[in-house]
Amino acid sequence: MTTITDTDPREAFAERLLEDVTRSMETLSVYFGVKLGLYRALAGVDGATERDIADRAGIATRYASEWLSQQAAAGYIDCDNPDAQPKLRRYRLAEHSAEVLTDPDSPFHVAPLTRMFAGCAGVLPQLLEAYRTGGGVPYEAYGVDIREGIADVNRPMFLHELAGWIAAAPEVEQRLRSAPSAKVLDLGCGVGYSSIALAKAFPMATVVGIDLDAASVAQARETAADASVADRVTFVIGDAAQVGAGEKYDLVTMFETLHDMGNPVGALRAARSVLTAEGAILIADERVGDRLTAPADLMERFQFGWSVLHCLAATLAEDPVEANGTILRTPTLLRWAREAGYTDSAVLDVDNDFWRFYLLRG
Repeated sequence: MTTITDTDPREAFAERLLEDVTRSMETLSVYFGVKLGLYRALAGVDGATERDIADRAGIATRYASEWLSQQAAAGYIDCDNPDAQPKLRRYRLAEHSAEVLTDPDSPFHVAPLTRMFAGCAGVLPQLLEAYRTGGGVPYEAYGVDIREGIADVNRPMFLHELAGWIAAAPEVEQRLRSAPSAKVLDLGCGVGYSSIALAKAFPMATVVGIDLDAASVAQARETAADASVADRVTFVIGDAAQVGAGEKYDLVTMFETLHDMGNPVGALRAARSVLTAEGAILIADERVGDRLTAPADLMERFQFGWSVLHCLAATLAEDPVEANGTILRTPTLLRWAREAGYTDSAVLDVDNDFWRFYLLRG
């Protein structure tokens, strides 16, 4: 006879929290590997010692030894001879792991998420104060790791998938490919990868990228020059809700930025004011459920994590009209569209694990 003993719920919950903290520390160890170039030092090497990696990456050997041992224990890298003396152990990085960790063009390159996580960790004292006072933490306070982390984790999607997103709205795609002077406005362009991808996908179009963050705009200008599209892509520091009505655009895009805007209805209204008669707004924002579920699936939890650590606080720092946070549900976005005056709003049939796509017209 087998006796079934129920697990003490306190023990089960404590174990879950222990595991979560362990994984959080492992995430920061991956951040070290990304920032210090340790994975690049390992990639393609047929067994490297701690001294090899220390020399290749330019770090102290004792730190290299500890990090390599920890990475092997966590299962991120392999160790050929774990029973050997530390200085004699040989480590390697599997090819598939190297792609995820080191290849910026790969659709599986999610290593920049660790930079975003570290950016949030760096402002924890400010976040605690914001939670107490109801204030916010400015976007720029999160530093370069958030700015470049967001850009780098989204870059492969722009590189490989953007043309397909536009193709989901055939009449928009046709105009961008055929009109001799098609114009695109990319609101919340960040460091410019989306704007540059638009210019490359549609060689007849000119693109204007707008972002509030001066550091992002400066980086975008450099990136456009490096990509040889600076003659058709320009970047401006500005507020999406205050876009002027002088120029008219065939397409306005907002890629994972509307939920961060302090005045989302104002931004949508401003975007509508600069559309041509046949123009449209293409929005990509978080693919979350239309209502709260508890407990939720992994992706919903993933998005809520960024909301409590970054998106909500950054929006509240702007004296917002409405502070939405990361969880932008379809009914909320469609409500904003109605309030901004759009008469035609549709969810596009685009397959993407992270984003849902909307087309607004009228």
